[in-house]
Amino acid sequence: MAAARENVSGLALAAPLVQGRRGRQREPAESMKRAMDFLWPAIGLGAVAFSFWLLWKELRGISVGDVAASFTAIPLPRWLCAVLSTFVAYGALAWYDRIGLAHLGRRLSWGFISLTSFTTYALSHNIGASVFSGAVVRYRAYSTKGLGMAEVGLLVAFCSFTFFLGTVLLGGLVLTFEPGIIERWTDAPHWLGRLLGLAMLAGVAAYMAGSLFHFRPLKIGGFELVYPRPPIAARQFFAAPLELIGAAGIIYFALPAAGNPGFFVVLGIFLASFSIALVSHAPGGLGVLEFAFVKAMPDAPTAQLLAALIVFRLLYLILPLVFALVVVVLFERQRIAEILRAKL
Repeated sequence: MAAARENVSGLALAAPLVQGRRGRQREPAESMKRAMDFLWPAIGLGAVAFSFWLLWKELRGISVGDVAASFTAIPLPRWLCAVLSTFVAYGALAWYDRIGLAHLGRRLSWGFISLTSFTTYALSHNIGASVFSGAVVRYRAYSTKGLGMAEVGLLVAFCSFTFFLGTVLLGGLVLTFEPGIIERWTDAPHWLGRLLGLAMLAGVAAYMAGSLFHFRPLKIGGFELVYPRPPIAARQFFAAPLELIGAAGIIYFALPAAGNPGFFVVLGIFLASFSIALVSHAPGGLGVLEFAFVKAMPDAPTAQLLAALIVFRLLYLILPLVFALVVVVLFERQRIAEILRAKL
């Protein structure tokens, strides 16, 4: 890992290695890791159960028939726009990988990158990165193109940071120009929302300045942030917001005109809800995303809002998962066939 960071300029997030004499000091760390492997799924399932309980309290009186009627009432043009938004989101996610590979000095075909990225995110979005890390899928695919474990680790860190950067950038813009959105979850004043938004934009500006002026790597505890080259950073600033805008667009286009607060507000609610869902470790943010949205949009007809969130889950999560599973099966079948041919 260290050698890879020395040979690659740009972003690197590296976790400290646990070292011990004769392996004895590694045992507590390994025990802790095994415990965390069980703890995070437990936290995620607990978050799902708790969110469903909160959601049930919010949705009492809403019938399944009302939601189904709202779902079928979505006009075809809005469906087409939602589908297009899905393609935009997953296309931007593939761009994450392409930018990361350019950062590593690797050139692969767009088709291979897109298929690998699509499969990675379709699985991790639904199952949860803590249970089925995107690094596993990426390593299985990119190792066939000559990438080592250290390079795949840097690529995963780069893509994760790109997503984080886009969330901070768009969140900062929403809070700066629409500070009242903070009142949808809390009683905090407008000025606090705008101040938070400006602070987020300042952090993004500092990152860009670090890239432009070649700042020294920023060390935070056991992690190290090496600023990427300006062309790489510039692409991050386009790719990450594009993915989030596409994902939020699915919900926006599925919402009815009545009670729709506009795309900018829907984007802000999506950023907050999606972030809460990720932090909860709930598989696919199940229940958490819905509760955060329902809480933040009290003026929207609840049945129609739930129908829009079902559209989001269908287009952004469920259908991609089905296709991703097919891709994984075909890939593993091909790999097994290659191994058998090599032994014959």
